[in-house]
Amino acid sequence: MARRRKRKSRRRQEGRKILEHIPQFNIDSGEDKPVTAARKFIHSAGILPPALLLVRRNEHTTDRYFWAEKGLFGAQYVEENHFLFPSLKPPEEREEFEMVASMR
Repeated sequence: MARRRKRKSRRRQEGRKILEHIPQFNIDSGEDKPVTAARKFIHSAGILPPALLLVRRNEHTTDRYFWAEKGLFGAQYVEENHFLFPSLKPPEEREEFEMVASMR
């Protein structure tokens, strides 16, 4: 029986392309949960947003997180909703976004 191919969201593909241009950090979670390991690494290394953290949970699983100005987010959420994050916009669009946000 032939398997059907999963439909790929264009919005998510676009978000993935945008995230490719952001600095990435590979870390091991060790004894901590992946989110805790990511937060500790951000604090100890003094990483400034935006950044993508790839946290290795075990030999088969890697969790992906996006470090933004407003906190730590799952990378899949950011891929699907990249337009909500000002740090992912080109500089000229970012200025327009900040002007509109300050008017509210």
